[in-house]
Amino acid sequence: MKKGKGRVLIVDDEEAIRRSLDKILRYEGYEPILAANGSQGVNLALQEEPDLILLDIKMPRMDGIEVLETLIKQGTTAPVIMISGHGTVQTAVEATRLGAFDFLEKPLNRERLLISCRNAARRKELETTNKELREQVTNRYQIVGEDPRLIKCLNVIDRAAPTKATVLITGESGTGKELIAARIHERSDRKGRFVQVNCAAIPDDLIESELFGHVKGAFTGATDNQMGKFQQADGGTLFLDEIADMSLNTQAKVLRVLQEGEFQSVGSPKVHQVDVRVVAATNKDLEELITKGNFREDLFFRLNVIPVGSVPLNERRGDIPALVAHFLELFGNENNMKIEPFAGKTVDFLKRHNYRGNIRELKNLVERMIILGEEEVIAGLGEGGKVRTGEMDFTDFSTLKKFKETMEKRFLEAKLKQHGGNISKTAEAIDTPRSNLYKKLEQYVINVEELMGG
Repeated sequence: MKKGKGRVLIVDDEEAIRRSLDKILRYEGYEPILAANGSQGVNLALQEEPDLILLDIKMPRMDGIEVLETLIKQGTTAPVIMISGHGTVQTAVEATRLGAFDFLEKPLNRERLLISCRNAARRKELETTNKELREQVTNRYQIVGEDPRLIKCLNVIDRAAPTKATVLITGESGTGKELIAARIHERSDRKGRFVQVNCAAIPDDLIESELFGHVKGAFTGATDNQMGKFQQADGGTLFLDEIADMSLNTQAKVLRVLQEGEFQSVGSPKVHQVDVRVVAATNKDLEELITKGNFREDLFFRLNVIPVGSVPLNERRGDIPALVAHFLELFGNENNMKIEPFAGKTVDFLKRHNYRGNIRELKNLVERMIILGEEEVIAGLGEGGKVRTGEMDFTDFSTLKKFKETMEKRFLEAKLKQHGGNISKTAEAIDTPRSNLYKKLEQYVINVEELMGG
């Protein structure tokens, strides 16, 4: 709003009505703009860009319906409240069909008028806020780059998005598989939510409850009914990240949903029908897992209708300057800071750096440089992008337990980096259950995303 509660354009050929509305609205904190006929109203609407328009229907030469049609064609976004002393149901329906917010009859009731104005202003404010939020989300999760392989990938995504086909995204950790899934949803015609599930982060004994929900008393700790992710995504898109980490039993139930469009919550005999578009992602070789008996072949074929491969950052280094500029802008907007572009030598360093964590690692490096300084971060990185640790001073450890814990933490951090932050791969490499690795991460307060920055 520009001043007070906003600017209101009043279009009415009766001077007494204009004066009355001007007085009422000005007293309430609005800023009225007056137009004595339809053509004048159209001109003022375009020149003044009001927040709300009160438009009389019965006017000579150009009536309110004609004015409304003209304003809509010219892209006016202000809510329009139609007013008339000759109101009929048919006229009200026609005005609403064209896009009017409300329809009021003369003589105008003051309270009814003010309520309608408040509601219209509130809707305009919500629409503006939603537009800003959508722009922020789009900016935060946009896919940046012009590498030919990336463009080819985006072309496949955009062709698949409007269809109902399932999509399987493969590629290394940190290459933006989540962004690909979000783009597929955004460019589809699905009106429901975009719901994400990280299958690797949910223990095997809870994954079914997470996906399909449960009823009260279904298992120990189930104190209330819970809606699953499939129900939450009804009419929308469900993104199953790290699909390879799902148990065979859960895979069978996911396959049923894909085939039949139905499932049962844990502990319930009731069958739920859903309309969900599934997009899955993995950094593992599913065909190899099928050979080993760790992934269902029928589920693979159901998921792999449209295969999409994400491109590793090391293979699209030409996009790094654009990604760096994008992350600088993003960080500045999020922290209300004006951030200067990096020096050329810093961008050159980032282009040469070896990225095992891909785009996620680049983003974390950029943020670290913003906070600590470009030269300090570069100086702290040795050849091959490894952090210089220096000689260990054993006098820092007061007890054997403290030494063991420190070494275990460093070992876990090194292995996580080696495997691109992938929990399942790391757990397999160090021969420990995934659940145990999660406990260790919690014990040592290891944030995997932050870790992958270096």
